[in-house]
Amino acid sequence: MNKTAVDIFSGAGGLSIGAEMAGIKTVLAVEYDEHAAKSFERNHKKAQVLNKDIRDVNPLEHTEQHPFILMGGPPCQGFSIANTKTRNLDNPNNWMFKEYHRFLVDLEPEWFLFENVEGFKSFDKGSFAINIEEEFKKLGYTTNSAVLTASDFGVPQKRNRFFIVGNKNGIKFDFNSLQKKSSVTVGEALSDLPSLLNGEHREECSYTREPCTTYLKTMRKKAKVPMQNIVSKNKDYVIERYKHIKPGQNWQAIPEKLMSNYSNTKNMHSGIYRRLDPNKPSVVIANYRKSMLIHPHEHRGLSLREAARLQSFPDHFIFEGPLSYKQQQIGNAVPPLLAKAIFGKILSYM
Repeated sequence: MNKTAVDIFSGAGGLSIGAEMAGIKTVLAVEYDEHAAKSFERNHKKAQVLNKDIRDVNPLEHTEQHPFILMGGPPCQGFSIANTKTRNLDNPNNWMFKEYHRFLVDLEPEWFLFENVEGFKSFDKGSFAINIEEEFKKLGYTTNSAVLTASDFGVPQKRNRFFIVGNKNGIKFDFNSLQKKSSVTVGEALSDLPSLLNGEHREECSYTREPCTTYLKTMRKKAKVPMQNIVSKNKDYVIERYKHIKPGQNWQAIPEKLMSNYSNTKNMHSGIYRRLDPNKPSVVIANYRKSMLIHPHEHRGLSLREAARLQSFPDHFIFEGPLSYKQQQIGNAVPPLLAKAIFGKILSYM
């Protein structure tokens, strides 16, 4: 059976890692950011990776027509509920779906997976997502769409993503039949990773315990040691603030005298200075450095490997580029285990 995939707007490759876990091989990826493209190339050595503007790429010059699946998520900044400034039809990023449409026309895959932020579904009062799905149907695809929560599929994170799945042969993908899994907590997900200090950079460490849960075994399957144990260095006054925040609390637990450099705290986002609760799945891992997400027990931010764990990137996955770019690659990605659940269901129809 042809199980090849083309991954566009690929980022570091969260979708492709999920596809690989399910048994699908990515043969071509397109990613504009050079650091994310290098991460993809390092972790998918058999795929051709094009570090180009997708508008300059003719897919038929790089891969055969009729791959098993086309997947990807156009830039989502314009669709995010948190983004009130550019959430409109005039934002150029909101039209990158046309490039996805072009690849679909040119390649004619048997399946496609289109993903984006949860806010995509409600953008322009819901009409935008409906219109895009109608465009896919005009190409002969039977489609279905849904918002899925990553923690329902074994990811230790409460993260919602919007998906449209389409099939060329009349199969309607059934989101309701996806097999859900028990929640994985932050404490479980990080339980075998090393203790670190603020600003510590350790490329290699040792695991602190045997992999005693299914999640830990999945994360460590191809890894001998945890890599990229890198923590951004926060200033001393920031660490002092961390000490006042208990698991599940945010900046509101910080004494007012320690927040004097903020002219106004009334409009601060609830996710700022949040210490993760070890007994629950994580809050969204987006730009976790800027939002000051705090380790559940230690007075520091999350390490790169810890953030990758909370996104369900396996430990053998290595991120490339400057630290801030590596952190953003993790925050932008689709959790691989969420992707795996979808791809596994697609394969079951075969």
